[in-house]
Amino acid sequence: MKITDIKTYTVFSYRTNFVFVQIETDSGLKGVGEGTLEYKEHALVGAVEDIKRVLVGQNPMEIERIASELYRDSYWRLGPVLMSAISAVEMALWDIKGKFYDMPVYEFLGGKVRNQIRMYANGWFSGATTPEAFAEAAKKAVAMGVTALKWDPFGKAYLHMEKADFMRSMEIIEAVRGAVGNQADLMIEGHGRFNVATAIQIANALKPFDPLFFEEPTPPDSLDAMAEVHRKSPVPLSGGERLYGLHQVKEFLDKGCADFIQPDVSHCGGIMAVKKMAAMAETYYVTIAPHNPSGPVANAASLQLAGCINNFRILEIMLSDVNWRAELTDERVIFEHGDILIPDKAGLGLNLQEENCLKYPFEPVDLRHYKGTLTNIRPENKTAFYFEGLQM
Repeated sequence: MKITDIKTYTVFSYRTNFVFVQIETDSGLKGVGEGTLEYKEHALVGAVEDIKRVLVGQNPMEIERIASELYRDSYWRLGPVLMSAISAVEMALWDIKGKFYDMPVYEFLGGKVRNQIRMYANGWFSGATTPEAFAEAAKKAVAMGVTALKWDPFGKAYLHMEKADFMRSMEIIEAVRGAVGNQADLMIEGHGRFNVATAIQIANALKPFDPLFFEEPTPPDSLDAMAEVHRKSPVPLSGGERLYGLHQVKEFLDKGCADFIQPDVSHCGGIMAVKKMAAMAETYYVTIAPHNPSGPVANAASLQLAGCINNFRILEIMLSDVNWRAELTDERVIFEHGDILIPDKAGLGLNLQEENCLKYPFEPVDLRHYKGTLTNIRPENKTAFYFEGLQM
């Protein structure tokens, strides 16, 4: 079997643009991956085109060799563009292998260690701007069966916070905790916003609300900064979504940056890369809670990993999405009592609907985090269609 073509599909999805990569073979089998790279989609598509020139004619079954050589031969190693391209291609190769042998990908990675995984919801807060609105949205999510909620309550802050803004953020957290009581865990997202002193101040203020973790409190440029916050934080920390390779993960673990590590399968080298990172983290007693806010293919790959990694703790899920997500793939996600079931279909468990992807072409979207529009992530006609057992 040989690779005959690699195609990219950039699909507008309001908050961002999904970027899907489909690899075609002379056997007729197709595999799909995802490298959704927010706000740098054109660069990613260009990187995939460069990879295509190298891969056409190669055997898609030789996944480890192909991924290693793409990294080796890049010269300009690491970085989100190259690694997201490799991730999407590697994901698609696993999909082909699974479909060829009619087995889910987790079977090639040691087999299942669980049948389902706990999920935490992101995006449940869409449109909320006041403590009252956040509290009401949290109640609705918990009523659906969600048992863990993550969000960024910090407005448009960067590096430090004025007193009034700090107090308002704490009021939002207090309102959500009051609304859900002990029915749900809370995760507080930092989006790499703060300097060390401010991050430590926030971590101390979070302790009464008993968060499961405080995510990415400092900018990803300095692992030393995050390690310093971790040493002084009374609450668990998480981070690592902007790590792009094994050596960065080793440094993250060696420095003691966090209690949870959050590699993103779309950006860190793909499925096998996350599996290797999980093994490294296991030796430090650090658990895996992958970054997973993107599209259906990344979600499918993350679920395969959730099925076969011992120290996998909890999976991020976007609670709602644009109503045309249902048209893009034949994704089927089953939600039960706060958990997502691990699918057992061949490969990643879904197929790309190519014609439908073309119906929603790229539209430019800008980062919201420092503009005061952080919660504007969904259109009014958002839907939770891709969950069976969950109704908005």
